[in-house]
Amino acid sequence: MAKNDIFVPYYRDMGTLIQRGVSLEQILLYWGGDERGNCYTPDSRDFPPCVPVGSQPLHAVGAAYALKFRKEKNAVLVTCGDGATSQGDFYEALNAAGVWKLPLVFVVCNNQWAISVSRAAQTAAHTIAQKAIAAGFGGEQVDGNDVIAVQVRTAEALKNAREKNEPHLLELVCYRQHDHTTADDASRYEPKHLREQEWKKEPIHRLRVYLESLGVWTESLEASIQAEVVQTVDTAVKAYLDTPPQPLTSLFDYLYATLPKVYAEQRDGLLKREKLAHG
Repeated sequence: MAKNDIFVPYYRDMGTLIQRGVSLEQILLYWGGDERGNCYTPDSRDFPPCVPVGSQPLHAVGAAYALKFRKEKNAVLVTCGDGATSQGDFYEALNAAGVWKLPLVFVVCNNQWAISVSRAAQTAAHTIAQKAIAAGFGGEQVDGNDVIAVQVRTAEALKNAREKNEPHLLELVCYRQHDHTTADDASRYEPKHLREQEWKKEPIHRLRVYLESLGVWTESLEASIQAEVVQTVDTAVKAYLDTPPQPLTSLFDYLYATLPKVYAEQRDGLLKREKLAHG
């Protein structure tokens, strides 16, 4: 993605946000429920992570429409999981992108499971990629375990979106290698042999083997990077824990450009109660 492209993520895209310049401290603030975790650098156009499943593709449509309206040669990339493709918002977004010929790339991480619902139970379509055809633009499956293939096809889709206002759908085919959450027990619904066979395609190990074959990855390099990562994480955690809480008035500060009277009264009442409580 180019710097002035717009990334519209969902809640599993923290790694991509880090690549786009978001700090670990901001990510920790976000997950701590602090709105300041969504305040990226002033020149960033990226959206904060979207938590409601499947709502962000429509947000991306709006951003892409704005780019086209302003005649900017940039593109929007929106991500979601296979579960989000069962939401109506997803199909509305595909339809709008096709009708309006928007510079928008949809990236679906198809890990075969939406919590305990298998892909086969979500759609009768042979692929998710083919759903783009009904919207009037192209879609393709990509090996989601192949980092290089994903980078190449994403870059090409973004290039076409910028230059031709051509939407595209990429279905990254992979497999969820763990339980959905710490409260989930996938062994209750997932055939054991599936995960065992998919572990052989695990992308991190696969990339490491490739880099080792090129002679650009060594154990000493890995140890150095691991030490640097630990230090970076420790520093970010300390900064997060040392961040002072926001004032109570922050509940009202970003709701409206001009705060309506009813909310201004609530804010003032809250401040009075806080003053009485603390003398």
